[in-house]
Amino acid sequence: MQTMTWRRPRKDKSPSRPGPEVRWRRIVSPVGPLMLVVDDRGLVAIDMLDEEWSPAALADCDTDDDVLSETANQLAAYFGGTLRTFDLPLHLEGTPFQLAVWRAVAGIAYGETVSYADIAREVGRPTAPRAVGRTIGLNPLPIVVPCHRVVGSSGRLTGYAAGLPVKARLLALERGAF
Repeated sequence: MQTMTWRRPRKDKSPSRPGPEVRWRRIVSPVGPLMLVVDDRGLVAIDMLDEEWSPAALADCDTDDDVLSETANQLAAYFGGTLRTFDLPLHLEGTPFQLAVWRAVAGIAYGETVSYADIAREVGRPTAPRAVGRTIGLNPLPIVVPCHRVVGSSGRLTGYAAGLPVKARLLALERGAF
């Protein structure tokens, strides 16, 4: 994973901003519509769409982009149960702690779960599971950087930006119960 300079859109959620040119595509998935956002360096964001997106942002911007197409294809294969590991150019921007957490999350195997405390220990901050949870909540690439695989220490589902039902569906998919 590398760094990126694109920032999540503000209130209007329109991906067009000064800086690297971004392209986006909306796709339908079993967990709801997704907005894929790329720039010239790779996949920058996957946003689970909601009513806050502006109508202008919901129109496809560049449907001929190779990274957008490959991301859509790999997500379709993942939801179809035939892909377990994504192979996409990713760009993550964050503090060294955030990047370490997201790298650790990216290493969680398909169908497995780990706790926030496990991730905190892995990144050398064993007393920081809450900071890990906040960082995971900021993950700009859900599903590809599989934050749904992180659970509470008791194994209970806790926290997911798109809601616990989506987290449960993703975990069920990976366990073959979707």
